[in-house]
Amino acid sequence: MRRGKKRRKPLLLMTIAVMCGMVFGLYYWSVYVPSSKHEEPGFEGNPKPVFYQGTMLNDPAIGSKESLKLPLDIVKEHIDPSLIYEESSESTIITTKDKVVRLRTSELTGMMNEKPFKLRFPLEKKDDKVYLPIDPLKDLYEIELRESEETGAVLMFKAGDTVRWYQAVSYPGKPDRTIPMRRDPSIKAIILADVKQGEKVMVWDEHEQWLRVQLTSGYMGYIRKEQLVADQEETIPQKKPVAEFVPKQPVSGKVNLTWEHVVTKNPDTSSIPPMPGVNVVSPTWFHLEDGEGNLNNLADPAYVKWAHERGYRVWALFSNGFDPKRTTDALSTYDKRMTMIKQLLAFTQMYSLDGINIDFENVYLKDKQNLVQFVREMTPLMHEQGLIVSIDVTPISSSETWSLFYDRKALVESVDYMMLMAYDEHWASSPKAGSVASLPWVEQSIVALLEEDIPPSKLILGIPFYTREWTEEVKDGKTNVSSRAVFMDRPQRIIKEKNLTPVFSAETGQNYIEYEEDGKRKKIWIEDETSVKARIALVNKYHLAGVASWRRGFENPQAWNWIHSTLESKQ
Repeated sequence: MRRGKKRRKPLLLMTIAVMCGMVFGLYYWSVYVPSSKHEEPGFEGNPKPVFYQGTMLNDPAIGSKESLKLPLDIVKEHIDPSLIYEESSESTIITTKDKVVRLRTSELTGMMNEKPFKLRFPLEKKDDKVYLPIDPLKDLYEIELRESEETGAVLMFKAGDTVRWYQAVSYPGKPDRTIPMRRDPSIKAIILADVKQGEKVMVWDEHEQWLRVQLTSGYMGYIRKEQLVADQEETIPQKKPVAEFVPKQPVSGKVNLTWEHVVTKNPDTSSIPPMPGVNVVSPTWFHLEDGEGNLNNLADPAYVKWAHERGYRVWALFSNGFDPKRTTDALSTYDKRMTMIKQLLAFTQMYSLDGINIDFENVYLKDKQNLVQFVREMTPLMHEQGLIVSIDVTPISSSETWSLFYDRKALVESVDYMMLMAYDEHWASSPKAGSVASLPWVEQSIVALLEEDIPPSKLILGIPFYTREWTEEVKDGKTNVSSRAVFMDRPQRIIKEKNLTPVFSAETGQNYIEYEEDGKRKKIWIEDETSVKARIALVNKYHLAGVASWRRGFENPQAWNWIHSTLESKQ
């Protein structure tokens, strides 16, 4: 019995050793032995994928080579967010710094800056998707498209993009050996492609000991770091930059503009006194007449001749008439917007104007993007004629039709100047008497725009040449407030007539008077040398482009000297 037990013990130990070896072998195989299983790579059912920076985009392209077309949604998301498709006319409208392009479905003639040009392949609508031919895209945008002959995949690059190229390592003496590109960063992952030695791949990012790569065929996967060596960094070249816009009549130094209010007839220029320092006049000549985009024209060639003889540039004002419904209609389509633009271009040539000042006020919030589009379409055509484009905006507030409808950041990208109409802090029907534009409020309005990345070199401060005479009357224990706008000299006459002494209001930065008349309380925050110079000091403090005054005819004759002397002073 003892002898049998001795024989069984080595057998048991041998069995345990074999089992341990098998377990170790299974563990080693599961952890350290790479999978050799292959699978054909694919694009997840995408028939013609478009890739950007190693990511397959949602929509496929159509066509190939010269007939290749990209989905509008891809172009809009990754190349030009401002591109629009207008359903009513089946048109795509592209606006760049110097061009406005319209492409219409199935038409081989496009319009560039309102001049026809030929297309080899048209805009196409297929299965409710819009596709853009690549020829105009490559001409208009700084993009490069590389189409794989093997798979048809499209690799999109933009100017300035950097592509990291690596090579698969070489194994001397083993020319047939390949490098596996796997689906996931694991040696156990399925092999999607066998990469040849020396073959180049694009590397998009890293995962520990793995690199996420893309073949020129578009297929993507993972290769171990030690199986690749860095080859080169390719920077996609930029095209020749668009020449900077040079106006036909540039303004040297800071802009000193004044608006000329024209209601039915133009002023007698012989009665306009000298305006020292003024270099731009903006007569309110053009007004939106209807929802079709037709304009009312009050321009006077004699006024232009008078202005140019005195060295003034003429930036005629174009107003929407402050009618929101009419504005909605006129901005609603490319054809209506272009109707306005073409008339303005004709007027600028007819009257030898130097620019257009856009004054759209009281606009519905829903028209915010259409206003931006109008300005984007207008500016290249104006610039083509050497004309300066400016737009008036209000301070930032929560009022939809007074302030929120301005997309200031988008607008300033197109225009040469943006006028901040820094007045009517307290408006005509305000329930509370107050300054038209207190200095702290004006400064806050400037700072708010600068914080929205409005370049100070494009921002012009609009200042008032008027104030309001406020009347407070107590009736039945309630104070009723009313006001009327008055010229700058009106408070000075009241001061003399009533022998008043103005008091400086530190709260508003203005001189102030208050008095009783016929049992009513009168209040005036005065526009005078103190307030005007303080406003111009803000132009200098924030390095703004200049000043614009509303309006000529309201001012004290000395106001021009107050502005000029302060604007030109060294700060």
